[in-house]
Amino acid sequence: MSSPVVLGLMTFCFLFFGYLGVPVPFSLLAGVFVGAALTDVSLAAIIQKMFDGVDSEALLAIPFFLLVGELMSSANVVVRVANLSLALVGHIRGGLSQVVTVFSMFFSEMSGSTTADVAVISRALGGPMKKENYDPAFIAAIIAAASTIAALVPPSITAVVYGAVGNVSIAGLFMAGVVPGLMIGFGLMIYCYFFGPPGRRVARAPFGEVARAARDAALPMMIPVILLGGILTGWFTPTEAGVVAVVWIIVVIIPALNRRHLRMLPYDFCMAGLIFSLPLITIGAANTFGWMLAYMRGAIVIADWITSIAGNDPHLIMLLLVLLFTVIGDFIEPVPTIIIFMPLVNTLTQVGDINPVHMGVVLIATLAFGLITPPYGLVLLMASKFVGVRFSHALRAALPIYVVFFVTIAFTIFFPQVVLWLPKQVIPASVGCFKAPEGPGYICPK
Repeated sequence: MSSPVVLGLMTFCFLFFGYLGVPVPFSLLAGVFVGAALTDVSLAAIIQKMFDGVDSEALLAIPFFLLVGELMSSANVVVRVANLSLALVGHIRGGLSQVVTVFSMFFSEMSGSTTADVAVISRALGGPMKKENYDPAFIAAIIAAASTIAALVPPSITAVVYGAVGNVSIAGLFMAGVVPGLMIGFGLMIYCYFFGPPGRRVARAPFGEVARAARDAALPMMIPVILLGGILTGWFTPTEAGVVAVVWIIVVIIPALNRRHLRMLPYDFCMAGLIFSLPLITIGAANTFGWMLAYMRGAIVIADWITSIAGNDPHLIMLLLVLLFTVIGDFIEPVPTIIIFMPLVNTLTQVGDINPVHMGVVLIATLAFGLITPPYGLVLLMASKFVGVRFSHALRAALPIYVVFFVTIAFTIFFPQVVLWLPKQVIPASVGCFKAPEGPGYICPK
């Protein structure tokens, strides 16, 4: 049987079982087993590729970042961060919707997980927004959109997976994700100011109140400093930074702010391990599916199709990949998407002579956008469940917000010098720069 037919059957099985409600990893494996039955691939090879997918030291950062988010939310420490956000922007038109965005920008730099973000924000601010008579559909839409910031800013779990699978500098992806992450955050604030509900107007918090809120949130806000400072100075790898952040929470934050929660630490560790099992099995299944795709030359076929249209124009290549990943992201979560299509991405990165970090940030931003688009829209679906509103209503409220993501993705594609400026200044080697043979400084590729 020809490769295109086998690939078509694999894709059909995956989508068919997925729409029946079968979890993503088992849907992927169903397609893989169909492909193995119709080719000479052995079951032993499939099992081996599953283990190869999870056998990566860089992926060890994920459980520690998840544990950071679980400890912060379970110990109810994030309330202090929410109060700081309220003191900073609660008086601006849009009220609590502005607070949602700023709070997400703070918490995203602690957890790195979009799903943790949407759960914590819904729990912390969903109820107060309902009490102030915000439309539930808008509440779900703005919480979901703000939660996608976690996919871009450090310590993004999506960036960790992309870097580990694609052999791209994780620290470079962290730094390059700051600009698009801030663009989404400030874009949402501008949208809420001009087009969102006005909310309940409150007086600007006096400086003393802001200072008290900052003092109360000082210990939790040290976590981004530990994560970023350690990684950027070279003291820690991303995994080690996650370990240090967990130790900081257990040794300093919880004893100082919520000592009674110490007895709940075993539960938090178990929950973080349980949450980690979900992306872990998905990574293994997606790696196997991606290997089958490469084995039957599916990635080469798609790459040839894209290059036949775009040639070696980097901007057009990235635009076509954004279109492809937008469609794929409507059905599949970011992690399996990255793993399955990484061979294709690497091929096109070389064809277009694109900086790997630049390509990674563009695709991560695209996959973050896919988290709030139909028919899957995992983050928007979670937000609608937490808020208690129908997914279709939340989707209609989210449609105008898509403009923020369109502008951000387009800017990221066409202005790489801005996106890559920060990693070039902080970690030049992460974006391909090398020390000048004569004199100080670095020489960076254009």
